[in-house]
Amino acid sequence: MKLKEFAEKVGLSPTTVSRALGGYPEVRQETRERVMEAARKFGYRPNVNAVRLATGKAGAIGVVMGRSGNGYFFSEFMGGMASRLEGEDTDIVVSVTTDNDLNDELRIFSRLAASGRVDGIIIHSPRPDDERIALLHKLGIPFIIHGRSDSKFEHAWLDIDNHAVTYLSTVHLLERGHRNIAFINGPKGMTFVIDRENGYRDALATMDMALDPRMVLSAPFSEETAFQFARSLLEKASRPTAFVAGAMMTAQGVYRAASQLGLTIGKDVSVIAHDDVFPYLTPESMLPSLSTTRSPLRMAGERVTDLLLQIIAGRPVDECQELWPVDLVLRQSSGSAN
Repeated sequence: MKLKEFAEKVGLSPTTVSRALGGYPEVRQETRERVMEAARKFGYRPNVNAVRLATGKAGAIGVVMGRSGNGYFFSEFMGGMASRLEGEDTDIVVSVTTDNDLNDELRIFSRLAASGRVDGIIIHSPRPDDERIALLHKLGIPFIIHGRSDSKFEHAWLDIDNHAVTYLSTVHLLERGHRNIAFINGPKGMTFVIDRENGYRDALATMDMALDPRMVLSAPFSEETAFQFARSLLEKASRPTAFVAGAMMTAQGVYRAASQLGLTIGKDVSVIAHDDVFPYLTPESMLPSLSTTRSPLRMAGERVTDLLLQIIAGRPVDECQELWPVDLVLRQSSGSAN
C-alpha cells in the first residue's frame, strides 16, 4: 500500500501521516495514535527511504566503539539498544576507533554529522570536561551521554550512582570489621572512576581512615591485571582482608589470586564487586557466590536509546537526565574480618 492510499483510508493528508509515523513533535498525540493504530490494522509499513526523504531523518543512531570492542560491556549495552529499536525502522551505525584515541573519535563524530548518516549519537565513558560534548554541541546534532560530565554545555545523560557503588560496598565491609580494604577501580580520568574513588574515600572517612594509594589499582578492567594486583597484596604480611572490585571480571582475578595462595573467599578474604548483569557471567555462578552492587547494563542501553529518540523528536535535553540507584546484594563472598 502506497502512502497516498493509506492516507485516504485514515482520512488525513499524506504529509500529516508521514510526520505522524516519523515522530514529529508537532503532530498531536491523538493523531499519532490514530495513525499508528490504522497502520497496524491495515498492515501498512512506510517505505523507509520515502519516510526519510519526507522527514529529513536518516533513521539511524551512531555509536563508537574501540577496536577491542569493550568486551562484555559493549555487547550488553548494544543488546539493550536493539531491544528498544525493534520496530522503529531505525538502524545502529557502529564506528570503530583506535582505543583511547580522542582525536580519532572526534573525527568520526564530525564525519557522521557532516554526512547526515545518523540522527543522533550516544557517547560512552565521559570525562569531567569532555571535548566530545563541546564538539557535538557545536555541530548541533542530538546526543546523549551514558555517564555524566561537568561540561558547561547542557546535555542529556543517564548514569548510575557510581559514588554509591563503592560507598555502599566499603561501608558494609567496614561494618563487618574490615580495616584493610583494597579497591580495584577503572582507568583514570573517567567520571565514573572519579565518582567511585570518592565513594571509597568517603566510606573510609566514616572510620577516620585515609586512602592508602598502595591499596588502590586504577586500570582498564581486566581479570589478569586484577589477579596480579590482588596476588601482590595478598602475599604481604599485612594483606588486605577485603576487596572492592569495579567489575565482575576483576572479581574473578581476586578469586584466582586467593585460590592460588590457599585463601578462602568469604572467610580469609571478602569480595564485593559491581555487577552490570551479564547473562554469561553471574555472581551466583561464582564459588562462593559473589556479593555485588547491581545495575543492569542492558536496561541502560534500552533507556539511553529511548531518551535519544525523544530528543530527536524534540524533547528538551534538560528533561532527559537520569541518575539510577544501585542495589547492594549480599551473598557468600562478604564475611566478617578475622
